[in-house]
Amino acid sequence: MSEWKGLLDGEVVLVTGGAQGIGAAIAAQARDLGASVGVVDVRTTEAVPGIFAVQGDISDATQVRGAFEALAEALGPATVLINNAGRNAYFDPVTMTEADWDEVFSVDLKSAWLCGRAVLPSMIERRHGSIVNVASLHSSLTTQGMFPYAAAKSGLVGLTRSLALEVAAHQIRVNAVSPGYVRTALVQEWLERSDNPNQEAELLGVHPLRRIGTPEEVAQVVCFLASRAASYVTGANWAVDGGLGVRFA
Repeated sequence: MSEWKGLLDGEVVLVTGGAQGIGAAIAAQARDLGASVGVVDVRTTEAVPGIFAVQGDISDATQVRGAFEALAEALGPATVLINNAGRNAYFDPVTMTEADWDEVFSVDLKSAWLCGRAVLPSMIERRHGSIVNVASLHSSLTTQGMFPYAAAKSGLVGLTRSLALEVAAHQIRVNAVSPGYVRTALVQEWLERSDNPNQEAELLGVHPLRRIGTPEEVAQVVCFLASRAASYVTGANWAVDGGLGVRFA
């Protein structure tokens, strides 16, 4: 990424779910591109050079307020928010409880609004800001056995479009990135749950690029959309899926 050196100079980038996987890759890349970076995660985060970490549950409004106040005090007002935190869901639609439903949507959808609400006042005041929501290929295509993940991620794309229109007059951009299969802990969990011993080989076979992505490849797209280089992009949902979403089964 040497050709992008300084792409995020002067930006204060906050990443939710930044302790591992795609979130950790986004935080590291934003730091390397010149941003001041903070992460908030429900897990404890080991000290990473150049990244300020706060522990908190981003589905809880009180904890969001406290975490984002701590991040702003340490780094200054946020100019970029990356709503990356999420969770998989493997429920039967009949036996799933209301508590299960509420937990999925609190993490995968409600949290994006709570975190956006926390940073938007300062962005509006400065007429500068960018929000990138990490959705999923499941927002447009899905598979059996992951109910109601697709519903939550579809809602996140809808939130992206709606929020983009609400804040555009303040020169704030809101976009989504929809990764396909990426080699993260969540995807590894899904592979290990499969009863099919050939699951990974079959998975690679349906990808036009014959491989699945890396967290760093998603991070590159996220950081571009977050930057001034994408200054005329808002309300968009960019697929980062190795072409999986454009082929017939």
